[in-house]
Amino acid sequence: MLSVQDAKQILMKHIKKMPSKPILIQEATGRIVSADVKSNIDVPSFDNSAMDGYAFRHQSKKDSFTVVKSIQAGDYSSTEVKPNEAVRIFTGAALPPGCDTVIQQELCMITDNVVSFDFTKTHKGANTRLRGSQNKSGDVILKAGSLIRPGVVGLLASVGVTRVMVYDMPSVAVIVTGNELQENGTELKAGCIYNSNEPTLHALLKQTGIYNIQSTRVKDNAELLLEKIKSYLTSYDLLILTGGISVGDYDYVRGALKEAGVNELFYKVKQKPGKPLLVGVKDNKTIFALPGNPAAVISCFYQYVRPTILTMMGYEHAFQPSSMMPIASEISVKKGLTYFLKAKRKDGKLIILPGQDSFNLLPFAEAECLLSIDEGIEYLPANSLVEVYNL
Repeated sequence: MLSVQDAKQILMKHIKKMPSKPILIQEATGRIVSADVKSNIDVPSFDNSAMDGYAFRHQSKKDSFTVVKSIQAGDYSSTEVKPNEAVRIFTGAALPPGCDTVIQQELCMITDNVVSFDFTKTHKGANTRLRGSQNKSGDVILKAGSLIRPGVVGLLASVGVTRVMVYDMPSVAVIVTGNELQENGTELKAGCIYNSNEPTLHALLKQTGIYNIQSTRVKDNAELLLEKIKSYLTSYDLLILTGGISVGDYDYVRGALKEAGVNELFYKVKQKPGKPLLVGVKDNKTIFALPGNPAAVISCFYQYVRPTILTMMGYEHAFQPSSMMPIASEISVKKGLTYFLKAKRKDGKLIILPGQDSFNLLPFAEAECLLSIDEGIEYLPANSLVEVYNL
């Protein structure tokens, strides 16, 4: 069996980024830019006022000026303002020729169309935004690999960009296996359990930003399973299976993947939950065969599937933990396995929740994160720092 770190290293070497495509900037939040973005204009594209006030020529060194006109945002005047003149101006309005300074209105007095103020309260260029002071035409304003946040959308819009090149999102197929699975909304039969993995994976994928999802449930039948695997591998970028990956008489997933031509990268990882994890590739497609236990599905998704998807979408360092935090109480574990434990935060520390069994979903009602305890550790005292992965 591989260690968690070795498994992740092998996986990372085989992840391929998705192709690029242009999308509207208002749909690009959360995406990664695949090519540098340059501005086609100077920003600001004209000298303008940063305040409501009065614009004048500073070299006049006067403390009173005749107000000759009013300019609001969106207006433009080509008439040069003389040294003894000023204009009433509003925030964002273009400075007319001859003006280089704005005095805010709170410092002014107006009498008979004459504005007066204390000249020592200002300086040349005060309260103005000069053309190109943010960026010049041709400047790179967003580098390839950057994450698009709402503020970035505003930046792109401000230079007239309507579409941006980003890495595409992968399409994902999900196969949940097991004769025992029964759909929600039906009366539960003896020996059966409700199908929780399928809706859980839909939720996890959507949280990751993936909406092109196809899923199905397949009974423990080798031929049907192989048929569905082959079908999905022709149409989707990533395939996730749950259940049927151990060594029981009805665990057909590993054999079906091999028969479908999947190149197995690794099988079984020294971790809890989720030891019987298989990861493979075929034709630049990535395949995850997760255990059937629901908590193991969630843990493996956050540790392997989600960072793989994010890396495919251009994210860097997707496999790294979210943070390091101290645990509130001591903990002892069995040496030789990496443990992923459900926890919540309180007073700057991690509270490890009860019910860590791989079938038990109840801790997720409170869990905010998974903490990781390395395979070489048997005991950690209170306040020990551990890796944290946000849920």
